[in-house]
Amino acid sequence: MRVTGFSAADAERWIPRLRRYALALTGNRDAADDLIQDTLERAWRKRALWRPGSDLRAWLFTVMHNVYVNGVRAARPVESLDDELMSGRAEAMPGTASAESGVVLSELRTALTGLSDDYRQVILLVGLEQMSYAEAASVLGVPIGTVMSRLSRGREQLRQLLAREPQPGGAGLRRVK
Repeated sequence: MRVTGFSAADAERWIPRLRRYALALTGNRDAADDLIQDTLERAWRKRALWRPGSDLRAWLFTVMHNVYVNGVRAARPVESLDDELMSGRAEAMPGTASAESGVVLSELRTALTGLSDDYRQVILLVGLEQMSYAEAASVLGVPIGTVMSRLSRGREQLRQLLAREPQPGGAGLRRVK
């Protein structure tokens, strides 16, 4: 007897990570919720295509990526970056409730919106979701070398964008190489 996919419980355990990635991609809570719903609906309809024994997380992220790209192609506008972008990660880290960390997260959110979709997606998958280069390549449908170059260029662009952000309380510290 052939296994015909995964269970709802299997998919449900990945919802928090899908939500965090969706918030980072779309920039607001409502659009992220729509993206998650569309992703889970498509994944459920296509669950027979998932290969048992393969990484369900990577498969769900691939489905989300494809749903998102299709939405961008249909020219759905992204409104504003929601304050919850990094909330899933920030809540998991002790001592991040300070005002300073809030400013840092705000600057990071602003800088992430300044990146192209290609760079932002790779940075979020590898940095935020802690996927390997191979997993990110599989999700995005690109070679590993492309993931590596986009990650390198994206990180450099992110550094430049963050360096331009005004530092709270005056001049702040400068990085010297």
